[in-house]
Amino acid sequence: MDTKLEEHNGEAILLEGEGLGDRNIAIPDELSLLPIKDTVLFPMVVMPLIVSRESSMKLVDDAVVSDTRIIALSTLKDPNVEAPQISDIYPVGVAAAIHTMLRLPEHQRLIVQGLKRIRIVELIQSEPYIRVRVEEIPDVRDWTDDEDVEIEALRRNVGQAFQKVVTLSQNLPDELQNIVTSIARPGVLADTIALHLPIEIAEKQDLLETEGTRARLRKLLTILLREVEVLELGSKIQSQVHSEMGKMQREYYLREQMKAIQRELGEGDERTAEVEELRGKITESKMPEEAEKEALRELDRLSHMSPAAPEYTVARTYIDWLISLPWETYTIDNLDIPVVHRILDDDHFGLDKVKDRILEYLSVRKFKAEGEMRHPILCFAGPPGVGKTSLGKSIASALGRKFVRMSLGGIRDEAEIRGHRRTYIGALPGQIIQSIRRSGSHNPVFMLDEIDKVGADFRGDPSSALLEVLDPEQNSTFRDHYLEVTFDLSKVLFITTANVLDTILPPLRDRMEILEIAGYTEEEKLEIAKRHLIPKQLNEHGLMKTKHITFTKDGIVELIRGYTREAGVRNLERQIASICRKAAREFAEGREKPVKANAAQVHAYLGVPRYTYEELADRTDEPGVAVGLAWTPTGGDVLFIEATRMEGGKQLTITGQLGDVMKESAQAALSYVRSHADELGIAADFYKSSDLHLHVPAGAIPKDGPSAGVTMATALASLLSGRKVKPRLAMTGEITLRGKVLPVGGLKEKILAARRAGVETVIVPKENRKDVEEDVPQDVRKDLKIIYVDDVSQVLSEALEPNGARKHSTRKHKAAASV
Repeated sequence: MDTKLEEHNGEAILLEGEGLGDRNIAIPDELSLLPIKDTVLFPMVVMPLIVSRESSMKLVDDAVVSDTRIIALSTLKDPNVEAPQISDIYPVGVAAAIHTMLRLPEHQRLIVQGLKRIRIVELIQSEPYIRVRVEEIPDVRDWTDDEDVEIEALRRNVGQAFQKVVTLSQNLPDELQNIVTSIARPGVLADTIALHLPIEIAEKQDLLETEGTRARLRKLLTILLREVEVLELGSKIQSQVHSEMGKMQREYYLREQMKAIQRELGEGDERTAEVEELRGKITESKMPEEAEKEALRELDRLSHMSPAAPEYTVARTYIDWLISLPWETYTIDNLDIPVVHRILDDDHFGLDKVKDRILEYLSVRKFKAEGEMRHPILCFAGPPGVGKTSLGKSIASALGRKFVRMSLGGIRDEAEIRGHRRTYIGALPGQIIQSIRRSGSHNPVFMLDEIDKVGADFRGDPSSALLEVLDPEQNSTFRDHYLEVTFDLSKVLFITTANVLDTILPPLRDRMEILEIAGYTEEEKLEIAKRHLIPKQLNEHGLMKTKHITFTKDGIVELIRGYTREAGVRNLERQIASICRKAAREFAEGREKPVKANAAQVHAYLGVPRYTYEELADRTDEPGVAVGLAWTPTGGDVLFIEATRMEGGKQLTITGQLGDVMKESAQAALSYVRSHADELGIAADFYKSSDLHLHVPAGAIPKDGPSAGVTMATALASLLSGRKVKPRLAMTGEITLRGKVLPVGGLKEKILAARRAGVETVIVPKENRKDVEEDVPQDVRKDLKIIYVDDVSQVLSEALEPNGARKHSTRKHKAAASV
């Protein structure tokens, strides 16, 4: 580059009022132009320069032998330009006089003094150096005599602001404060201060180009006030940093002194090592800022406690809990949908709705790779033994997540969920935090088993505590009473199980996505036994399939039909285990021939079947008995309703431990029969001299609900008309006094129970057709004749035998039952 500013102990030398420094000196119209970089020269200010470029050195040589020794100086727009042209130079500069020049082998040293502002008008020559035609920019007085006070005020404000800048800045020497008192003229003061200010070159050039002293003072004051504000803020930040560093250093020195004292006394070495070890573990655990702050606060308390203090163990246990939680430990989900589907199918047969929901969730996860995703809160509702809990384990295995299970049955204390506060002796976190700690993962599959059996007493309501845990909008800030810091549960996949939904708190039920798992069909049980139950029991009893025992299809079917009547498969597994035990005993006693577990062998091992289809036929072989269908927490079941008539006077007796709703259904059924006696072929005055008795057997079991209404009406109509109910027929539906049949719930469980009991025809409300077609498997509907009705008259027409077919029908039915 041509020139650069020479450091001169941070000072610029001012020569004013004589010789070349005279403000009235004439400036030639043509001057040699020396470009400078990284600084701006102002009028009446002296500045040292170093010239190293060959063309610039020739310019200086020619100038010092001239009559005036005056050259033009202007700043480069871009200091990185190596060969500047006229377009690379600001058009406004300063005419300057060369006071001294020292020639050295590789460069020249100059001291120049700015004289007046000039504007470059025209380029005269470019080689060997730049010469230009210039015009002088006069330094006019831009204020009147009346405004002298304002100019003086501006001058003083600029001076005070500059003195404050010098005081606050570490890069400006204190001697520069003398400029304010030594320079009286406002214009010269503004130019001198502008030269020394640590501001951008563009701002200095703007000040140079500003015409008029008042305008220059105002602009300079704005810049000075800004610099004062920046420097004061920087000083404040620096003071705060120094204060913090001083505090840290003081604590460090005190800690080191304490360690030295303890070493001299032979105490505290182990405790210090323990505290430092805990401090390192807190850092390594990557816990959130809130938890880390609380852990370090408790650690500081611990470091000042005696190990014999009661609070020592409490504080140490609390820190251990915070350290041991998996704050940032996650398992990566398996998002290979076909593989997950295969694992779910291998572990469980059927349950397509639940599997589809899990696969849908994973599919969304696969496409939404970034950002937050809400995890579903699933609730598997269904009878015992259908595989709700094992399905949760299978989901965890398929996803590649850890699995934890918490049984909620019988829990009555809220602290089991939220934990105890540390003020109690022996306090611990709740089971939610404890289970996540045991899993070692922040995102396990968490199964809350038997959520419908949560109790409540004076210790609180656990269901209310679960409202936060099972709410995706709130569980990201779950706060355990023991930890007293937030723990994010939004990454956990919660799955709950229940047998019934009615006992679950309504707000809690609203937070969960209910997936109902009904009982298995006979075909599903057969497949489950082949794929899972039999191999499992053979393995548990040390038997081999080909060498010891083989189960035939008819043998398994006989187990399902004759020895179990359930929605799930637990009793079926018990019966299979019983056969395996008996077979194992025979082999232990010397048997060598493999056992073939067919129907006959099943009878030999287990005895007479517990359930037979003949029961259904025998109990409906006379008028006044009808078969209803009931829903129970363990699945569906058939319900016999018996009616009898005796002499008396207008009294209806209802027995069988029935609830109020069921008793009202009996009253409605009787009212319907009485009001339609003529249509049914019943004497109109039958009730004047008769008492009626309705009984529902299995009297030890409480029963309630409106769905037995059509069955009670059918039993009464059968009794009073003398027409028997058709064999192997069952029904369900609520009735009104007008004879309408209303829809009921639990259709799938009821129809599966009817099929298990040997029913061939089922009467259901017409409005339940959609439920049957959606929920009941096709093979079950194929085996049954399902009749849809919307009026009691249709029920009686389909359910009761014609008057002349009673005896023939009975004989035919008995013959069929005996085959």
